[in-house]
Amino acid sequence: MLSALAACGGQAPTPRGAENVAVNRYLWAASLDVLSFLPIQTADPFTGVISTGFGTPPGTNRAYRANIQVTDPALDARSLNVALQSRSGPVALETQRAIEDAILSRARQLRIADGAL
Repeated sequence: MLSALAACGGQAPTPRGAENVAVNRYLWAASLDVLSFLPIQTADPFTGVISTGFGTPPGTNRAYRANIQVTDPALDARSLNVALQSRSGPVALETQRAIEDAILSRARQLRIADGAL
């Protein structure tokens, strides 16, 4: 059937799972690694959005949740947006930057380990 459609000048449908993912895979994987203590509520690699529920990092008693968006295929700080929140509201900018730095560092490690450099 697909060959008949293509022969008639129609475009064959893209098989499920073969769509282009427009986010950086290293930033995506690093975000999941660094924030693995948080329960994932939604994760969509096609839009680059990861939303978590509240979780407590090891060694602390303060709960956080995060919304992460990877917006570009480039391994670049501008491709990563992190919004971190505690139960009492937004967290200090230094804490959010520390999470972003940890994700970027982990993404670089993954890329080097993959032999992509």
